[in-house]
Amino acid sequence: MASSPPFLLLLPLFFSFLIYPIHALSQISLSQPSVFLPVTRDPTTLQYITQIHHEKPTNLIIDLSAPFLWIDCDSGEPKLPSRRVIPSCSIQCSMAKPFHFGDNNKKHCFFGTHLSSCSLSVQNPISGSTSKGVLVEDVIAVGSKSGKQVTDSFLFACAPTAMLNGLASEAQGILGLGRSPISIPSQLAAKFEFQNKFATCLSNSNGFISFGNMGTNSISGLTYTNLVHDSQDYFINVRAIKINGKRVALGLGQEGIGSRTKISTLVAYTTLESTIYGIFKNAYLKAAIFMNMTRVVPSGAPFDLCFSSKGIENISVPVIDLVLQSEMVKWRIYGRNSMVKVSEDVMCLGILDGGLDSKTSIVIGGFQLEDMLLEFDLGTNMLGFSQPLSLRQASCSDFLLESGVKELM
Repeated sequence: MASSPPFLLLLPLFFSFLIYPIHALSQISLSQPSVFLPVTRDPTTLQYITQIHHEKPTNLIIDLSAPFLWIDCDSGEPKLPSRRVIPSCSIQCSMAKPFHFGDNNKKHCFFGTHLSSCSLSVQNPISGSTSKGVLVEDVIAVGSKSGKQVTDSFLFACAPTAMLNGLASEAQGILGLGRSPISIPSQLAAKFEFQNKFATCLSNSNGFISFGNMGTNSISGLTYTNLVHDSQDYFINVRAIKINGKRVALGLGQEGIGSRTKISTLVAYTTLESTIYGIFKNAYLKAAIFMNMTRVVPSGAPFDLCFSSKGIENISVPVIDLVLQSEMVKWRIYGRNSMVKVSEDVMCLGILDGGLDSKTSIVIGGFQLEDMLLEFDLGTNMLGFSQPLSLRQASCSDFLLESGVKELM
């Protein structure tokens, strides 16, 4: 059981076999759509970046929780004639109702004799700033992994340039993958009549986001758990944490409740609320010492639990299990996704203290998501996740083959 996906464009710079100038895009039938967006990781901010083609190649920061796509429309190329401002009295604006800016759209359809525009509240998840944006519809290039591309109109918000503060250099907006009716997954599902789900495979260089018929129904090896519906965010329930098979006494899962755990592409490393982290850290250190690992002084923020990597082959370190709905269903974190190499001889645990005032007890960050295939099925409200692809001598780029099918078992 696995997923499928389509959307925007595959940029010329992504793969050598996808070099098409924008004027050469061809209109094609998407009866079996299968579109992949490239994903890289900015080395400075550790934010994950993708590209679309809106007037020109456009870099966007990937945010699983953002409810819609927004772009800085103030700088750069002049507005194209294809752009249409969405009026507040419209079906499209009513779809965006939860994100209205102030009460303008709720009470007033006209300014004098002219229709008012549909104003949205645009958020920068890095800086925390909020500003007024305008809902528009414009042409964005859409490409398939086979190299055939089309253009189509999509709804997104135009935001002021100041909203880019804190985003990776050259980023021009946010790609929102949340659950709203105007998010990119929802628009693609409605536009191309496929199931509302998408897949991600994060990487520092060759990852992807996939919408449509990726062929994941032919992929074996995915484990499934329920997604907890909570606004635009994606949560799962973690009932326990184990280190090398031994349960850590964190108090999770009492009375079958579990701990709501957020999946985030904006948090670089998994965080635990301070009380949980303190217990977890002591248990991990005890397991590491039992494995003859040597603790060293951290080289600096954000890490505080580091070890000598001398003599440790293939990052043989304690294995961490996030136990989900049962003891048989667990998200296993191996050394590749737990240890960060900070120097030639030092590696640090990439699980951090999230603070006492953390709104979420556990947040699974990007480093723990890398080189794993995740399928977000919004129709069934399920999350599918693979083992680290490196365990099968595979990588995210293996899914970008023409067949789009890769066995994980």
